[in-house]
Amino acid sequence: MRCRIPLSFEVGHRDSLTEAPTKFVPAVVPGAVQLDWAAAHNWPPHWEANNFEAYAWMENKHWLYRCRLPYVDRQPGQQVFFVCQGIDYHFQISANGAVLLEQEGMFTPVQLDVSALAAGTELTIALRPVPKYPKAHRPKAEASRSVKPAVSYGWDFHPRLIPLGVWDETYLELKDAAALTGVEIKATLDVQNNQAVVACEVQTQGVRDGHQLQWHVQDQSGVTVISQVVALPTTTTVLTATLHQPRLWWCNGQGEAHLYQSTVSLLDDEGKCIEQTTKRFGVRRVRLVMNEGAWDEPSTFPKTRSVPPMTLELNGRRVFAKGSNWVCPDIFPGTLTRDHYAALLHQAHNAHFNILRCWGGAAINKTSFYDLCDELGIMVWQEFPLSCNTYEDDERYLTVLNQESRSIIKKLRQHACLAMWCGGNELFNWWSAMTDQHLALRLLNANCLELDPLTPYLPTSPVMGVGHGDYRFRDEHGKEVFAMFSAAKHTAYTEFGVPGPASVQTLSSFIPLDELYPPRRGTSWQTHHAFDAWFVAPESWLFVGLLDEYFGPTQNLEQLVQRGQLLQSEGYKCLFEEARRQKPYASMALNWCYNEPWPTAANNSVVSWPAQAKPALHAIGDACRPSLFSAQIPRFRWLPEETLALKLTLLHDAPTPLAEQRVEVFIKVAGEPPLLVGTWDAPATSANTNVPGPTLAVPLPKNLRGVFDVVLVAESDAKLSSRYTLCGPP
Repeated sequence: MRCRIPLSFEVGHRDSLTEAPTKFVPAVVPGAVQLDWAAAHNWPPHWEANNFEAYAWMENKHWLYRCRLPYVDRQPGQQVFFVCQGIDYHFQISANGAVLLEQEGMFTPVQLDVSALAAGTELTIALRPVPKYPKAHRPKAEASRSVKPAVSYGWDFHPRLIPLGVWDETYLELKDAAALTGVEIKATLDVQNNQAVVACEVQTQGVRDGHQLQWHVQDQSGVTVISQVVALPTTTTVLTATLHQPRLWWCNGQGEAHLYQSTVSLLDDEGKCIEQTTKRFGVRRVRLVMNEGAWDEPSTFPKTRSVPPMTLELNGRRVFAKGSNWVCPDIFPGTLTRDHYAALLHQAHNAHFNILRCWGGAAINKTSFYDLCDELGIMVWQEFPLSCNTYEDDERYLTVLNQESRSIIKKLRQHACLAMWCGGNELFNWWSAMTDQHLALRLLNANCLELDPLTPYLPTSPVMGVGHGDYRFRDEHGKEVFAMFSAAKHTAYTEFGVPGPASVQTLSSFIPLDELYPPRRGTSWQTHHAFDAWFVAPESWLFVGLLDEYFGPTQNLEQLVQRGQLLQSEGYKCLFEEARRQKPYASMALNWCYNEPWPTAANNSVVSWPAQAKPALHAIGDACRPSLFSAQIPRFRWLPEETLALKLTLLHDAPTPLAEQRVEVFIKVAGEPPLLVGTWDAPATSANTNVPGPTLAVPLPKNLRGVFDVVLVAESDAKLSSRYTLCGPP
C-alpha cells in the first residue's frame, strides 16, 4: 500500500536565480512565501489597515524553498516520488544542485521519481519573480502573458498582493512496484434517463500475470450496484457496466444530489489487496440550450444569427440558474482548506443557490471545493484564468495555456457539479478587445472538445444577449435597480451588483479606531475599497452621499451600516426576482459577487471575508426560494399620497406542481394600521412555471415618513409570503 511522508521546508529570498539567500525562515506548505516571511518577522496581519503595502517588494524577488529528504524504509521494488499538486508560478526543482524539472504554471501537478536520491539529499524549489508583461498599459494587464490569475495584480475588491509559493498539497509518496497510477470514472446517461453506461479507466504500473482489478460501486444507501473482478491485460484497463434506472444527480432545489461511490482495488496473485482507490461520481446529463423564444429573434430582415444558448438543461429538465460569482476566498489560495470552502458553500446552499460561476480572474479552486459542490448540488460554471485583458496570440503564452488548461480539464471533468466551461471573463468587451478568432479561445475550445466533449463551453461572459452590470443601487442618470432590470431583456444576467458595507464588527477588525468614523478618503476605508474603487463611480463602493439623500444625514457608524445594508438587501432582492420574472426567456441570475479574498469596507459581495454573511445574502435567499409571491415595484423612494402600483407574480421553479394560492397585499407604515392594497387568487401551476398576476395600486398615506413595508401574505402557505422595505421622505 502507498503511504505519504511529510516534508519540512524553509524558504528564503534572493535577487537572482544563482545567488544564495542570506536567510531562511520556516515555511508552511501549502501556503505562500509572503506569509512565511511575515510570520517569521512577527508582522501584523496583511489584511489590517494598509499593512499589505509592506509586502510589495516580495513580488520582485527570487524565492528558494529547501528541504532534506528523510530516510524512507522501503522494500525491494518500492519507489519514492516527490508529489506536489501546485507551485505558483514559474519554478525549477533541483536535487543537490542538479535540475530535475523546470515548469511555468501553477495548475499542473508535479510527480518526480526520487527513489535514487539518498536520505539527506537537499531538494530545492526555486521560484522566479512574479510574471509581468513589460508592455502592460495598466497593472492587471501585467498578467496578460501568463496563466496567473489577474485579480492579484489589483482589482476593485482585491489589493495588489501577488502570491508566490507552494500552494497545494506536497509530500513524498511511497509506492509498491505494482500500483494504481490513475483512476477516472465517467457516466454517460441516455436521453430517457433510463440507463447510464459507467466507464472506469484504470492506469497501473508494475503488474504481473495473476494480478487483478476489483471494481465495486455502491449507491448512497450502501447497496452494491456494480461488482467486477478482471485480469490485468495491460497498464490501461477500461471497465464498463450499465446502471438501469440510475439515481440521478440533481442541482439544489431540483432533487437529490445523488453520488455513487466507486472503489477500485489492485489484487496480487493470491487475491490480497495491494492498493485501493475510492472516488465518487454522479449520473447526470447537462446541456446548454436555446432560451425559449430566442429562435424568434431577429424577427425581421436583414437577418443575423440568434443569441447563443444560455439555458441550462439538466437531465432533460430546463433549470433556472440562481447563484453568484465565486472569487478566491483568500488572497493566498494556499491557505484554503475544505473547512474554509464548507463555511461558504453551505451558506450558498441554504440561500437556494444552484450554481456558482467561478470567475476567470481568480485561481482554480482546490479539489475539496468541487467535492463539496458535488455533495451540495451546486453546479459550477468554471472559467479558465483569463479576465479583462487582451491575451494575444503569443506562442510562449499559448504553450503554457495549453499545458495548464489540459491539467485543469483533467482535474475537474469527473465532477458531477461541473456544468460548463468558459474561456474567461469579459473578453469580448472593449477593455479586452478579444474575439472568438483569438488563438487562446480557440485553443481552450479545442481542449474542452477533446478532453470533455459533453460539457458545454462558452468563449466568455458576457456573450451577445447576456447582461453584465450595473453594479450600483442607482446609476449616474438617477435610474435605480428597480427600473434597470424591468426595462431589460436578456437571456441571462450573469453579473449584477448592489454594494453594501461590512458589519460594524467586521469594520472594527481592520480599520484603526481613529479612522473608523466618519469614513473618508485617504484612510483604511479607501484602502479597503470604500472610495475610488471603480473608475465609473468615485463613491464606489460606499456611496455615503446616496445614503444621506435617501435617509437624511448619517449620525454614526451603526446607522451608516444599517442603511447601506438595507439598500444592498432590497436592491438584490429586486434584481433576483425580476430576473426570475423574465423566465423562460431569461434563464440565469448570478450576482456580482458572492465572497471576498480579504475584508472590504464596502463591496458588491454578500459574504464578508472570511465567511460572514451580510443581510443581503438572506435577502437573496428569500428571493431564490423555490416558490414565492413576488411584487414588481417601480422604485425605492416614494412621496406621500403617490400611487404605488405593484405587479404580482407567483414565481415557481420547483420540480413539482403548486396548488392554487391566495395572497393579500398590505402597506405597513410605522404607527399606522396595515393598509390593504388588494388580494389575488393565483391558479394552480405546473412544475418550474411562473404565474403572472394582476397589478394592484393604492395611494400612500399622507404622513409617510422614513421606511415602510410592502407585505405579501399567503393565506395557505406562509413560506410563499414576501416582504419589501421601501423609503419615504427622511
